[in-house]
Amino acid sequence: NKSIILGLILLATAIVSWMFPSTMFLWPAAIIGFVLVLIASFKKEWSGIIAPIYAAIEGLFVGTISLVYASAFNGIVFQATTLTIAILFLMLFLYKSGLIKVTNKLRSVIMIGTGAIALTYLVSMVLSFFNIQIPMIHSTGMLGIGFSLVVIVIASLNLLLDFDFFEKGEQAGLPSYMEWFAAMGLIITLVWLYLELLRLLSKFGSKD
Repeated sequence: NKSIILGLILLATAIVSWMFPSTMFLWPAAIIGFVLVLIASFKKEWSGIIAPIYAAIEGLFVGTISLVYASAFNGIVFQATTLTIAILFLMLFLYKSGLIKVTNKLRSVIMIGTGAIALTYLVSMVLSFFNIQIPMIHSTGMLGIGFSLVVIVIASLNLLLDFDFFEKGEQAGLPSYMEWFAAMGLIITLVWLYLELLRLLSKFGSKD
């Protein structure tokens, strides 16, 4: 229920930033969202307040970045949104059916992969200040497409960790504020997956 609430908040503010675009809704919003995630990580008991604010701020960023992609590639937002929803339900099915079990080994692999990707993006951001780009991130060739596919796979697998956290938290009887924290984690993963799908589709040059 809380995931749906956060999703609706994100959708509402995304529509606002789509209709009334502003540069303030781009990187400033992304930075604020990142700071909120860090605060929630250390102050989980504040999640009931932070999570809705994060969803609202992140929605502004998502709506703006979507508009940027949509202005260059026709239909890309619909494609990315459809694929994100499809992957969400596919991973939920795989998890609930037991076809993929979240073991400690799988969790470690996913976390290592996620950390490696985060480090790659961090290095890329630092190098960008010196006008240096890591080719595989932005390349539209096979290397760039392959990198995006790997990132999307890792992002999709992170959904399994989110589902497992929901289930384990319920079994452990965690306090109610952890429901907001878990819901926030799911929204973070879905936004990441959506953005990576936008990046991949743009590499295919999906212009009409």
